[in-house]
This record gives sequence, structure tokens and C-alpha cells, in this order.
Amino acid sequence: MASRARAVTDRQRLAYEAARIMAEEGVTEPERARRKAAQRAGIGDRRRWPSNEEIHEALLAQRRLFAGERQARELSALRQQALIAMRRFRAFRPRLVGSALSGSGDLAQGVRLLLFADSPEEVILALIDQGIPWREQEEALRFSGGVRQVCPVLSFLAGEVPFSLVVLPTAALRNPPLDPVTDRPERGAAAEEVQRLAAVSVDPLDSC
Repeated sequence: MASRARAVTDRQRLAYEAARIMAEEGVTEPERARRKAAQRAGIGDRRRWPSNEEIHEALLAQRRLFAGERQARELSALRQQALIAMRRFRAFRPRLVGSALSGSGDLAQGVRLLLFADSPEEVILALIDQGIPWREQEEALRFSGGVRQVCPVLSFLAGEVPFSLVVLPTAALRNPPLDPVTDRPERGAAAEEVQRLAAVSVDPLDSC
């Protein structure tokens, strides 16, 4: 019993430390934060390491405790910005995912949207038409069945808010990438759902 209680304590301790690393050091990947926390604590037994979901819950708790009203305001602003962008890119059936949806987000983390198109060039043309400067990167995403696929990510700033547009093939609407926290298909939230989370009064994307 003492060994089991120690294991639970270690998991909670590492979850808290990993969440603190993500919040204070700008680490975005739970796996990297978990490894750093375990190394600092000297806990090499992976059975005592927290899951991504445990780290996420610890991060939410820390933000509520220490950031309070500021984090709530920033989260509201992120969701407002997300809805504006989703309306602008409605042709690509956008879905809000990541920290702005889960509730752990802040302005530094920005907004992450999944867009679905026959080709990335369609989204690039939409950015050009709207006069939005962007930069392109690639990201390896995991899908069900152990499939990995490299997808383009188009990034830009809307005022002070960083945006990441992950461009997926239209077939991914039925088989979206896996959520890095839950390991389940990341279906995200459509505009109607985001509308319930935030009310939009201005259009800061005009500042791009």
C-alpha cells in the first residue's frame, strides 16, 4: 500500500512540475515537459510518470490558481479571434483545437485551427486575397492506425495573437489527427460551438 501511495504521489508531483515547466518555460509538448520534470525529480520509473491528461489537468489548475482573471480574459480573447478567423476561412470547414479550446491557452500560445482543403495552395490563395502575410512550416501528425503524415502549417499574427492553420486533406474530416493529450481523434469545435464560448465585437485580423 505504501508503494502504491508513493507512486500516486510521484505522479501528482511530476504532473504539477511538468505543468509548471509548460506554463513558465514555454514548453508546448507534454512529453518534453514530463521528461524534464522526471529528470529534475530523479524519477526514472516511467510507471510513476503522469499521463498527458494528468499534466493537462495540472496545467488548468495552475492557470486558474495563479493567472485567475488575466488568463480568463486572454482565453476569451483567443476564442473571439478564433471565431473571426473561422468565419473568414469558412470555405475550409475550420475546427478550433488545442489550448484555446481546452481552456489552458493564453495569448502566447495563440490559436490553432484545422482547415480542410484539396490542396494547401487553396488556403494560401485565401491568405493572399485577404492580404495576410504568413510563413509555412511542416508538422508530422499522427492518425489512427499508426499512420503518420507530414502536413503544412501556415502561421501568421493577428494583432498580438499567433495563429497556426494546419492544412489537412478533405478526407481527414472523417479521420482527423490524434489529439496529443488524449490520443483520441482531434475533432475540435466548429464555429457554432466556438460562438457559444465567445462573443465577437471587433475584427482584429484587419491589423494583419
